[in-house]
Amino acid sequence: MIAGLEWIRHGETITRSIECIDFMTAIELVGKVAVISEKMDHHPDIEIRWRTVTFSLTTHSTGTITELDLMLARQIDALFES
Repeated sequence: MIAGLEWIRHGETITRSIECIDFMTAIELVGKVAVISEKMDHHPDIEIRWRTVTFSLTTHSTGTITELDLMLARQIDALFES
């Protein structure tokens, strides 16, 4: 886990899978993350499988995990918890 969050580190990427109550809720979560990502100009890799959404974060320009990734992870966590 990373910084007390439910994120798992895989090399230079952190990932988290979130299971939503249904497919439409999963899509809504992705839409909300897309808005935040655009504002940050920092975009996650996103995989949707029915009602489970997996976010993968890394800073492609540096090939490492940076503060931008941790900031976006916290934003995603806040969306999921609300």
